[in-house]
Parts: sequence; C-alpha cells; structure tokens
Amino acid sequence: MHGWGMGCCGGGWGHASREYGRLWNIAEARWGRNANRPDGYNSAMAQDHASHSDSPPIAGAVATGICLVGGVAGWLASRWLETWPFAPYACYGLAYLAGGLGPSSNALNSLRRGQLNVDLLMVLAAAGAAAIGDWGEGTVLLFLFSLSGTLEAFAMHRTTRSIESLIKLRPREAWLVEPSSADDRKVAVDSLRVGDRVRVKPGERFPVDGTVDEGETWADEATLTGESEPVRKPAGSEVFAGTINVRGVVRVLMTRAVADTTLERIVHMVQEAQAQKTPTQRFVESWQRPYVLGVLSAATLVFVGARFLHSEDWSDAFYHSMVMLVAASPCAVVVSSPAVMLSAIARAGRHGVLFKGAVHVESLGAVDVIAFDKTGTVTEGRPRVAELWTPPGVDATRMLGLAATIERRSEHPLGVPIVDEARLRNAQLSAEPLVDFHSHTGLGVHGRVGGVWVGVGREGLFTSHDVALPAVILEQATRIRAQGQTALIVAAAEADVYGVIAVADQPRPEAADAIRHLKKLGIRRVVILTGDHEQVARGIASRLGADDVRAGLMPDQKVVELRKLVDNGGLVAMVGDGVNDAPALAAARVGIAMGAAGTDVALEVADVVLMGDDLRALPLAVWISRQARRRVRQNMIFAFGMIGLLVLGSFANLPLWLGVLGHEGSTVLVVFNGLRLLREKAPSWK
Repeated sequence: MHGWGMGCCGGGWGHASREYGRLWNIAEARWGRNANRPDGYNSAMAQDHASHSDSPPIAGAVATGICLVGGVAGWLASRWLETWPFAPYACYGLAYLAGGLGPSSNALNSLRRGQLNVDLLMVLAAAGAAAIGDWGEGTVLLFLFSLSGTLEAFAMHRTTRSIESLIKLRPREAWLVEPSSADDRKVAVDSLRVGDRVRVKPGERFPVDGTVDEGETWADEATLTGESEPVRKPAGSEVFAGTINVRGVVRVLMTRAVADTTLERIVHMVQEAQAQKTPTQRFVESWQRPYVLGVLSAATLVFVGARFLHSEDWSDAFYHSMVMLVAASPCAVVVSSPAVMLSAIARAGRHGVLFKGAVHVESLGAVDVIAFDKTGTVTEGRPRVAELWTPPGVDATRMLGLAATIERRSEHPLGVPIVDEARLRNAQLSAEPLVDFHSHTGLGVHGRVGGVWVGVGREGLFTSHDVALPAVILEQATRIRAQGQTALIVAAAEADVYGVIAVADQPRPEAADAIRHLKKLGIRRVVILTGDHEQVARGIASRLGADDVRAGLMPDQKVVELRKLVDNGGLVAMVGDGVNDAPALAAARVGIAMGAAGTDVALEVADVVLMGDDLRALPLAVWISRQARRRVRQNMIFAFGMIGLLVLGSFANLPLWLGVLGHEGSTVLVVFNGLRLLREKAPSWK
C-alpha cells in the first residue's frame, strides 16, 4: 500500500490502498475527526480514495482482458496480415493503452509526491521494449503486470469486505418513540440523541446502544461477540447497535451517542489496526528507499556496462537494464507482512477477537507466558453456593431456608448467593418475622426467626455469643476452606440445626480447556495474578491447571509481578477484565481484555479484546498469531529468494517477460499465502 512505503505494485496494492483510504474517509465522516492519518496518508490520496466505489476491481479485470485480447490480436496480425502493416501496431497499441494506463497514472502520482514505485519501472520497461521494436514482449510484460495487480486487488477486496460488512450493520433509520404522540415516527439514526427512546421489532437490528426499558426479548450478538446463541434481554439489559432483535417488541433508551456505539468503535479500531505497522514492516521500510535507488543505479550500470562489454548496440543494453529493474523490484517483500496481517485480523474478528493493531498480532504470536487475573477472568466473577453440608439427621433444605431468611436482610455480597440458592432449590423461607437482626463485620450475621437464634458466619461469631459448635462442623469448615472456598457456618442451636455452606466464585466452564489448549500451542507457563487470598487462589489454579499463583496483589503489585516474569525470561501477555487490571494490561507485552461486549476500559486499554468474554477464543487468537508469524517468515524467505534468482538470471539473458512472470507471480503467491489464514482449519485440540 502507499501508506506502507513506496507504493510498490501499484496495479494491485494501489487498489488495496484506495480501499483502506475509502474506509478511513467513512470513519472520519462518522466520527468527525480530522486527525493526521497513519502512514503518511495525505489529502491528495484522500481525493482519489473518496471517489472509489464499493465494488470489486471490475475495471482492472476488464482492462487486463482487453490487454490480453489486443496482444493476441497483434501477434496474429503480425503473422497473417502482412498486407496490413499497421494492423499489428493498432492491436498492440490497444493492449498498451489498456494495460499501461493504470500503472502510468500511479507512477505519475507517486512522482508528484517524490516517490518511486514499481509502476514506473514497468512502464519504462514496456516503453523501452516498444522503442526497440519488441511490441509483443512489452505487451506480455503489461499483461502479466496488470493480471497480477487485478488478482491482488480481488484478493485484498476480500479482506476489506469484512470491515465493510460491519459498517453496513447499523440501520440508517429507527422508530422514534415520542411521548406526545401515540404513533412512532421513523427518523434517521444520525438525528438521534442520548436519552431518546426507540422501538425495535422482531427481526430488526438495534439502531443504537442502550438499555431495554420496556418489554423483553432475545438478541443475536454474533456480529460483535462471535456468540452464536441468542442472549436474553429483560428490562434493564444492555443492547448494542448492529445486533439483531430475535423475538419481542422492545423499547430501548439510548445511552450512547451514535458515533460512540460499540459497533462504531470496533470499526474504527479495525481501521486503525489495518494501518498499523508490524516490526517486520518497519524493517522492510527502513531499507526500502535506499534499495530502490540502488536498483536504479544498478540498472544504469548494467545499461552502460552491457553496452561496452558485450552488447552490439544500445537497444540490447537497454533491454538488459530493463530486465534488471523488473527482477530486483521488491514488491513481494513489501507485501509479505501486510497481506498476512490483514487476513489474521479479519479471521480473528469473525470469532469475536478484536486485535487493535497488526503489531499485536505479531507480538501475541511470540508470547510464551500468559498471566490471568482471577475474578471475572478465569472465574465467573460472582460467588455461588458450591456445597451444602449437614450432619446426619439434619435437613439441608431447612438449614438453607433458615440461612436465607437471615441473609435476606444482610448487605454482604456472600448473602446474595445463599438467597439465590434457596430460591433455586425452593427452600422455604421462614414465615415468622425476623427480629434482633445484627451484622458483625468480618464475622457474620445473626437474628431470631420464630424465637430461635440463628447465626451465619465464621467461628468467631458463635464464640462471641457462647454458641458451642460440634467438632464435625469445624472439621468440615476447615476442609472446605482448604479447597479454596468460603465456609459459612449455620447454627440454630435451640432447634438443633447445624451445617456448613460452601460459597465460591466458580471457574468459567471453558477456563480449564482454554488453559490446556494454550499449553498445547506452546505456552510454557500460565500464572494466576489476583488480589484474593492465596488459599482460595491456589484452589482455583489447581482446578484450572495453572502453573503458578501470585495472590494478595494490589493493581500496582500486579505490574511488579509481570516485570518479574519478564526478568525470568519470556514474553508475557496479561488477561484481565479491563478495569482494576488496567495497569497490568498496559504494562504487559500484550494486554488482553474480557470485552463484556463494549466495556469502555477494555476497548481503550487492551491490545486485544475478547468481545464475547469467552476464553475459548484465546487459544484461537494465539494460533492465528503464530500462523501469521509463520506465514510472514515464509513470505519473506520466498520473496528474497525469488529476487535473488531473478537478478542472477538477468545476467544470463533472462527474457523480460519471464522476469515479469517471476516477479508478479511471486507477489501474487505471497498474497495468497497470507489469505490462506481466512480459510485454514484451526486445530480442534481434542
């Protein structure tokens, strides 16, 4: 692309650059931004990009076809229409016009910006062939160059379609609910403001980000999160622009401006991701311009040297210099990394993984240590009842009902899962009034239910109230805590009811599989970083298969632990929920956030976002990154190897058309090798 350097391979990558620029213009129009463009993108290019259509490069394909027909007709005319001496030139002229108009335009535009590109080299080579009377060979050169450019443009069009499809997801119109009118009014989405209410019918896409304030439905959020199953949306639930209302009619209160919806921010970030350069791209650019000047100098030396050393005339020497120009052009090298990275970003996006830059694709592929936050990342982030234990002869449901009756008045977070569990099990809460309720910080709660004293909490609560606990209760509490769970003792001594409720933040169902898959991919160490107690953290880590635990950490201490992991050798990625883990996400080589379908902090701080909060997407992201790094290495080795062969061949009378075939063919193969990532089957890890 132009933005990646000298505008190499303008026939194809000029089109890819226009695709990128057109999308950037759309983004600017929507977000109202006029910031400096990445990669030297300038206003002259913007005018060209703004006029580009959404269609694939049909014009390029037609021009290539005309070039082929003109070339074949010229060859036939030169052999069968000797009485019409101008017929071959007319046919070849048509072929030159069709195949050379685009490269000539690109070459002139680059020269105006003080840049040199391969279009100029191709145009000069074709003109040189015509000057020495070899119109047929010049036509072959232009046809192959035009064909490779068209194939590249079609290939790159596939990578831009995924971004365009995101842009098209947001409806242009919405049904505005007006309090003063009984009927809804259809308005342009861009005219809506925060606080407006819109009505969405089944089968329609939500036009804005907001909350359901009337009705209930299910939403298909696959476009944002990759989650294939519809998500229930009762009143008060968040909904996101571009997702589909599957069932009921709902009214939505708009909570974000149109330009700030989750969908719009994702499109913008993908735009920026496509523009960012990887270390490999920066390496190529560091020697690109000197290399081009070197090739031009070498071609000049070949021209002079060939004439005085072994060529009989200037035209033959000029022919050799044109072959050198074509053979040494670094098109395939320049596109080796961008072709792969665009495919990797598009493939990951299909599965709810948002890379915020190609550099992060390359970085994640090199990571060999991954640190996870515990709460909300490898666990569900909300405690649940894991076990109910009662001595023989004690009804567990009755014990749970008494505990829930007390905890219903409690404000402690651990009281919520007890009440929820009682409802789930249909445990009967006492109809007797709760009196003498008291809460003791760090110990628990107690009160009287139907005249019976009931306590829920730690051992200290019962000691302070002279309630003797059976030894077996204390033993079970110790056992539960050893498993990394919170043990809440329930005692109603007057009713001879005792028991222990185990409450724990449960691991995500997919967390253990995700960690196992990461290790199969070559991640040598998985570490849990948490502010929770060490015993609880180690219990979770052992269930998930993590290698190490660092517990009792404040947010800034997590950063210190990350640096220790780096000092011990290895490239470290951090996975967190994007809020209290923000410092660690920023400090890691790659920060990976659980996106929660639009968490602002996650989208802003992290380098990679798992939009569906599904850890199963993480092994896929690592696999895509490693495949991308492998493809880039393959492309670079192949591209440099082909340049070497062609340059050597140029000293052995390599025909110009064969040099073009090797040059353009290698460029197309490099692009297609990158596009393989869009279709390649990922491992099942079974």
